[in-house]
Amino acid sequence: MCDQKHFDDDLQEFERQGLITRRQFGVMLGAGMAMMLPKVANPATVTESEVTITTPDGVADCYFVHPSSGSAPGVLIWPDIFGLRPAFRTMGKRLAESGYSVLVVNPFYRTLKAPTAPKGTATPIQDVIPLARSLNETTQLKDAKAFIAWMDAQRSVAKNRHIGTQGYCMSGPIAFRTAAAVPGRVGAVASFHGGGLVTDQPNSPHLEAARSKAQFLVAIAANDDARSPDDKTTLKEAFEKAKLHAEIEVYEGAAHGWCPPDSSVYSEPRAEKAWARLLALYGKAL
Repeated sequence: MCDQKHFDDDLQEFERQGLITRRQFGVMLGAGMAMMLPKVANPATVTESEVTITTPDGVADCYFVHPSSGSAPGVLIWPDIFGLRPAFRTMGKRLAESGYSVLVVNPFYRTLKAPTAPKGTATPIQDVIPLARSLNETTQLKDAKAFIAWMDAQRSVAKNRHIGTQGYCMSGPIAFRTAAAVPGRVGAVASFHGGGLVTDQPNSPHLEAARSKAQFLVAIAANDDARSPDDKTTLKEAFEKAKLHAEIEVYEGAAHGWCPPDSSVYSEPRAEKAWARLLALYGKAL
């Protein structure tokens, strides 16, 4: 899970390697910049827009991007604790260029419109933790149903294909619960350095996800695995028992948060490996 210790550990590693000073680190993250991602081969021409979606609890501000012609499988992206921002718009657009209709949501719409982290990933973690804590199983399930219903009303979303969903950091469990919320519609779930996938409670995200019909990709950061080494085994056993396909892997050398391009620990080689596995999952399951 994202916390101050993760942030401090990342900074110390950058300083140890002589790659960046504390001041440079803050300036870099404060810019909230989305680094350039590798180009998609033969990208689709896409249409992008800022949209609002009515849910049982209010109006959510979101980003929607899709191929400009025809319909494509839908994908629902839940951002990490720093919320909807340029980095996740860039990630969503790249996925749309690969042939998907992508909705990137602001999970904190009940409290704030995006940007919910005014300094991007340089926003003090203690400032955004209350936003994460404002969400719970009930809000997550309601939002998942509302967002997927909205997607199904769009002509650019294929109705005869399953929907995929993916989460990062605190939204890994939300992606899991999305599969449980709409089990007949969600065909693929991906979690990247997701925190809190496994708990000892009867409503643990991994137990709820195992009641779905989806296929799973679970990419675990090496330092998260060091903190909770039993989680990967628990996940594997739960999905095997449910007879659900699941690819569960610890990404050696990857620190928590390695996938978003504006992260302090972004690792392009490992992020690209995760991207390739994501496309493989969606290509098979959607």
